[in-house]
Amino acid sequence: MGRWTVLEEIAVADCALEIEGDSLDDLFETAARALCELMVDPATVAPTVERTVSLVAGAVDLLFYDWLSELIFLKDRDREVFIRTQVRVTTASPWRLAARLEGGSIDPEHTALRADLKAVTLHRFAVEETGMGWRARVVIDI
Repeated sequence: MGRWTVLEEIAVADCALEIEGDSLDDLFETAARALCELMVDPATVAPTVERTVSLVAGAVDLLFYDWLSELIFLKDRDREVFIRTQVRVTTASPWRLAARLEGGSIDPEHTALRADLKAVTLHRFAVEETGMGWRARVVIDI
């Protein structure tokens, strides 16, 4: 399972994250978990919603950017957050993502809210393969 860390020295008013995954799929799944945990306490979300998401991009970093942006968009448009994800990234040109999301609606009476994520920025944005898997750095506008 992947890991994520808040990088407080990168951005003061925003939230900077370093995300690591054992595989590309794990990187995308870990990033989704990180966003969920930044937005809400996952234990307070009733898993009542299932969605599928399909994305296509010309490069892996653009696909990662679109993935994070889609999760924030679903929170804003549908007031839904996702506590579990299964992601499959196809490493061909173009890059493709197929994901299954499980989560629920943000219920003001039951969901413990944390930060209201607004958008993914390109400030210090990076996705790279390492000797141990994959790593991404992203700054989120809050």
